[in-house]
Amino acid sequence: MTNYARMYRFGMTPWESYGKASGESIAAVLAREDVDRPRPLGRALDLGCGRGQFTPELARRGWQAVGVDYVPAAIEAARQRGDEGVTYVVGDVTDLGSADLGTFDLFLDIGCFQGFDVDQRKAVGRGVTALAEPDATLLILAFGPTRYRSFVGGTSRDEVEAAFPDWELSTVEPAPTAGLGWPMNRTKPQWFRLRRRS
Repeated sequence: MTNYARMYRFGMTPWESYGKASGESIAAVLAREDVDRPRPLGRALDLGCGRGQFTPELARRGWQAVGVDYVPAAIEAARQRGDEGVTYVVGDVTDLGSADLGTFDLFLDIGCFQGFDVDQRKAVGRGVTALAEPDATLLILAFGPTRYRSFVGGTSRDEVEAAFPDWELSTVEPAPTAGLGWPMNRTKPQWFRLRRRS
């Protein structure tokens, strides 16, 4: 697993650059989620939220937004932003049960799941499933696996499905790579959309 605490300390946060480069894609995917849902929208959990790059967007759209990350410095930076309607929690996404977060209708994962090994992915799957309301949605944005996987992460469709056996994978679609440097622009990032089976 990537040592995110060390990367924050040294100012190496390439995932934030990807967030900026793919902002339109993220907004479009979130907008589709809002369309047919009853109002008010429910609770949304931003998995591996870092310094809160995407959590405020969930709140702006009407979700009760919670961001969770295991790096205390990242959570402190997110809290200092002062985003209204957002709660940030220090917690491990591979052990969500210990964070006492409650249940959620939407889960957002921008580049977090892709950095885990098999056992950690299964732990994320169990934790998300335990916190999911019936018919909850999970959105994962991840790079595909390549020979650079140990550096940039990555995950395949099979690995997503294996980690979430109680979920139905309803959509897999490409995500944009514009604005990214090599090798990340060759890893075919994708959106995975899953629905919790009732």
